Amino acid sequence: MLHVRCSTRVCHVVPCVTMTSPYFMHSRSVITRSGAQNAASSLRSKLTDRRSNVDPVCSVAVKVKVEEEEEEARIVAQRPSSAPLSTGGCQPKTGTLPLSSHSRRKRQVKVEYEKDEGVTPVKTEHWEPPDWKKQLGYIREMRSCRDAPVDNMGAKKCYDPEAPAHVRRFQVLVSLMLSSQTKDQVTAAAMQKLRAHGCTVEHILTTDDEALGKLIYPVGFWRTKVKYLKLTSAMLQKEFAGDIPDSVEGLVRLPGVGPKMAHLAMDIAWDQVSGIGVDTHVHRISNRLGWLKEPSKNPEETRKALEEWLPRELWSEINWLLVGFGQQVCLPVSPLCSVCLNQFSCPSAHKISPTKRPKAGSPRSPKPKAEPEHESTVKRERTKKEPHMFPPTAQRRRLKK
Repeated sequence: MLHVRCSTRVCHVVPCVTMTSPYFMHSRSVITRSGAQNAASSLRSKLTDRRSNVDPVCSVAVKVKVEEEEEEARIVAQRPSSAPLSTGGCQPKTGTLPLSSHSRRKRQVKVEYEKDEGVTPVKTEHWEPPDWKKQLGYIREMRSCRDAPVDNMGAKKCYDPEAPAHVRRFQVLVSLMLSSQTKDQVTAAAMQKLRAHGCTVEHILTTDDEALGKLIYPVGFWRTKVKYLKLTSAMLQKEFAGDIPDSVEGLVRLPGVGPKMAHLAMDIAWDQVSGIGVDTHVHRISNRLGWLKEPSKNPEETRKALEEWLPRELWSEINWLLVGFGQQVCLPVSPLCSVCLNQFSCPSAHKISPTKRPKAGSPRSPKPKAEPEHESTVKRERTKKEPHMFPPTAQRRRLKK
């Protein structure tokens, strides 16, 4: 029990609650004293006397930090008392309440993040064929003569250089539409006849289908291409004033125009490289050389795979190089691997190409192997001696009846 001297009277202070944490340290006591004093002064005197008269046995159980108590007393002194003390006699008074969270001083906390030293950043793998630069150099060397059909009769050679700009662009588009599933020689002959007739949007629209079919015959699927030429010409006259669109999105909207034609038209007609023009030659050679991460099934897949790794400055040249190379050396059937400079680095070199089976009776059909005479003689004798295992067809019918 603690004795606290208050003026002339002795007050008994009875500790009720004792907590060891400085944040929850709080003593509820009953104090009787004379005179009007505020709650702050009584708390300060109580703490002072408590430090001087504390029982050494209780000091072990009750540890109070002086700094925390003084700070608490200072904050309580700044706040007005919730209820004044009575002037007469000793009356029970509840001690001050614990500090609220809002009255505490906010401390700035410095947050430091640990560095993940063991985790390595994810790197995007850039795949490219191992020997593509060497192989491309050899293809350039084999194409140095520029004597392939695409060099003399391709889309770059089929338009009239003296025609107006919009007419030249239209003629480039027409030659690309006719070249689908058609050799360059046939496409060049059809374009020559169309130019003599008048290869403009107005002339195509005023020409009937029969006459237009005779002009472009014998290109592949000429009847379908006559319909596409008429629809495309009408669309160009209505939406583009007789010119062709200057974007891939606009070109592929035209009837009969696919991605390959659109990219080539952008390159030849507008002098803009928008993508690689992949036809059957580029598709075939890219798969044979191993220029694709995985084998592709169609030219559009080949175009996307090539554009992932091939530098953009080569997109315009690669079509012209591979088309001529496929027309002269890397043929669809029976490629000339023995004269190819890439025969030692090409994974498909000296492999038999799949060929179409010739019809029976044609000169190219394989003849049946001649059997030795003694084997044919033995077979004849066996057939004569051995009776028929089954009766003829007529006898079977009679038996059934």
